[in-house]
Formats: sequence, structure tokens, C-alpha cells
Amino acid sequence: MIKVGIVGGTGYTGVELLRLLAQHPEVEIAVITSRGETGTNVADMFPSLRGAIDLKFCKPDAAALETCDLVFFATPNGIAMTQAAQLLAAGVRIIDLAADFRLRDVQVWEKWYGMPHAAPELLAEAVYGLPEVNRNAIRSARLVANPGCFPTATQLGLLPLVESGCVDLDHLIADTKSGVSGAGRKVETHILFSEAADNFKAYGVAGHRHLPEIRQGLAEAAKRNVGLTFVPHLTPMIRGIHATIYARITREDDFQAMFENRYRDEPFVDVMPPNSHPETRSVRAANMCRIAVHRPQQGGMLVVLAVIDNLVKGAAGQAIQNMNIMFGVEECSGLTQLPVSP
Repeated sequence: MIKVGIVGGTGYTGVELLRLLAQHPEVEIAVITSRGETGTNVADMFPSLRGAIDLKFCKPDAAALETCDLVFFATPNGIAMTQAAQLLAAGVRIIDLAADFRLRDVQVWEKWYGMPHAAPELLAEAVYGLPEVNRNAIRSARLVANPGCFPTATQLGLLPLVESGCVDLDHLIADTKSGVSGAGRKVETHILFSEAADNFKAYGVAGHRHLPEIRQGLAEAAKRNVGLTFVPHLTPMIRGIHATIYARITREDDFQAMFENRYRDEPFVDVMPPNSHPETRSVRAANMCRIAVHRPQQGGMLVVLAVIDNLVKGAAGQAIQNMNIMFGVEECSGLTQLPVSP
């Protein structure tokens, strides 16, 4: 059994980790921390977990995290980097669901996240946890940086094209939409029901924190810098990411076959038949990315549609997929739940 701890178990990604790990046949959940809910039964806060999780939240300082095989950080940015070195020294492996270790350039990280990095010496060691790209490196990693939700959908939608070099790499466009749970479990005006419902808006057009993460991943795939215009939108739904991606063709190819071949052996990427339109509810609560490739009017532009659940393949589910790879467990273990519909 893999003995795991979760730091920050009260947010949306934390409770999603609990939901999925409670059904994992190879996992023992040993520790769940929360400063604000110390002493509270997990099942009292999240009744959906009654009968599945029999633990109380404890203070991070009092938690026996060093006794775990793996610790998930489901915390805000800036937390994992202050505790990672101590846990790694104790032989604990780490998966960080925040952004502390996603960017390799510390100056770029500090620019976008607005704080000094507490563990820049670990950035070179951290493995970016997109299994469809870094599976071999994840296997031996001590520290995995779980990708963001927008970066997961956008990179999976672009990787076959970028790797093949058959599109204009200087003028890529990702028009993305997210449900309100992507903002986290907190009280902010823009995600209140009366503000977000019956509404649709763009945000972060001048620059979003996920932009350098996406550019970094695409540049590694292309082996050169890429130009990307990335515009996120907030939609009046709870879960889901929909990325509509535009790329101008520079070399003819069978693009449908390209995507099918690239993801043929990937258990959590579904390349749909031609003329398909994947929906966010088709992946709700599942660790799946569904992709469709279009060429409108057989013109010079490709349109790729990619959908994921931001809390699963975009966060907790992908983190568990990474855990399975790290510990030599069957990659789909604990992640075979079918999507929920309606």
C-alpha cells in the first residue's frame, strides 16, 4: 500500500483527491491537514465521504508527513516550496498541485507569481507531471509539478501539431473556458452565484499565470520558442475546461491520423471521430481529455477542441495518475470512473 498524506484537504482539489484516493485499491490515506479545520471530521465537512474517510483534519505542523511515502500538496501557490526540501530529505516523494515547481526559470516564476521562490534549487529537479509527455521521467521523480488545468487541455490539444512542425508556431491561439471551481473554494465576488450565473466573460487577457507554463511545454515539444495568444473565460458552470485552439497549417498532413497515432496508447486521451464536438459534461468527474480535430471549409486553419474536468484530469485525477506511475502501479488504477451525466 502507498501511504499518502494530503496537505490542504479542504479545497476543491483536496476533496477531489479524497474522493478518488478513497476508491484506490493501493492507497492508505494516513494524514489530512487543514489549519482552519483542525479536529473536524472529514466526513462532517464533506458528507459525500461518509463511510469512506474516517479521519480528522490535523494541523500541518503536527502531521506525521515524514512517515508517508507520498505527500500531495493541494494548497495555494507558495506553500509547497516552503516544506518540500524537508520532506524530500526524509525520503518522502511529493506531488504539488499548485504552481510552485512548474516553471524552470525562477525569474519568470517570481514575475508571474509575485513572490520570492523559497526553493529555487529544486526547480531543476522537479518533473513536470504531464504523463503524455514525461512518463519516463515521472517514474523516477522525487518531486512532480502537477500541471494546471488550462495548460493540460491546451497542451494536449496542441502537442501533435507542435511536435510535427506542420503549423505556424509563431501565431497559435488558445481560446479557453473554465467553470467557476477553477478559482478554488473561496469567497470572491466574481464567483458568487449571483455574479457568475447567467454570465460569460473573459479575464486575464493581458497575461494569465498559465501562459508561461503552456509556452514552456510547447517550446520543449517544438524545440524552439512558440508564439501563443491565450485568452481564458469564466463560464456559469461548476466543472469543466473547454479549449478551442487555432493553428494555421504550414504543411499538409492527415491531421486526424496524426492525433490518433499520437494518443493511441494514452489511456486518458480520447481522439474523437471527424466532425465531433466534445462537451465538458462528457468528461465530468472523469480523468479524461476528449479531443476533436476540425478543418473548417478545408481551409488553411485547423481548429482543435479539447475538454477536461478541471478538478480531475486538470488537477486531482492527473496527480493520482502521476502517483501510479511513480510507484509502479497500473496507471489507470483508481481512475476508471465513468463521467457523470447529466
